[in-house]
Amino acid sequence: MTTWEMLLRLGTGVGLGAVIGFERQFRARMAGLRTNALVAAGATLFVLLSAHGFHGTDADPTRVAAQIVSGIGFLGAGVILRDGFNIRGLNTAATLWCAAAVGALAGAGMYTTAAAGTVAVVVVNTALRTVARSVDRPVTDGPEAQVALYAFTAETDDAHEAHVRALLVQSLTRTDFQLNSIASHDTSAGRVQVRAELTGDRRDDRQMEAAVSRLSLEPSVTSVGWRTVPAPVETEQ
Repeated sequence: MTTWEMLLRLGTGVGLGAVIGFERQFRARMAGLRTNALVAAGATLFVLLSAHGFHGTDADPTRVAAQIVSGIGFLGAGVILRDGFNIRGLNTAATLWCAAAVGALAGAGMYTTAAAGTVAVVVVNTALRTVARSVDRPVTDGPEAQVALYAFTAETDDAHEAHVRALLVQSLTRTDFQLNSIASHDTSAGRVQVRAELTGDRRDDRQMEAAVSRLSLEPSVTSVGWRTVPAPVETEQ
């Protein structure tokens, strides 16, 4: 194989990886344009190395390429994060795995299959997003279908009251609940409790626990918690 052929395969791997990464970058995911392009480039180079870098009767061109799968597994694990009870980054990790496969195909000279794989990854990450949301079944009966009322509290000192209020609003706006009110009152000398009330179409304790987890990492917050508030009982007139 000539040097130009190797460069063509490398360029194809980088280009197709960049196409996959463009969609991730556009959606502001952790692994974006550069990461996916580098993963595809690395897979392409490893395939070229395994196929043309070793010679002799004991050389096994599939040995190095086979380690790409396990190596990308460690890289994908680094983008999977736990946020309270929620797990984030699974789709990004799977996309990195696919980008490595596309790069390996480009390194093997299978340009058509590599291009088809790129199209498949982009279609899954874009078109199937709407399909997945339409498949999700909303809760229409049972206790989770009732309107949820929450009270969220955080305690801090007087000097950090404004900062904690801003953090509280920022943390709660990441949830699907509507922030109805927020107020502060003194609990003791130099201590302030910030209280927020929220409503939602259904109960989702995981989102509230995720908000607590984020706010509890703030050094100025000494205590933080949430509780459900009984819904007002409506009587017929």
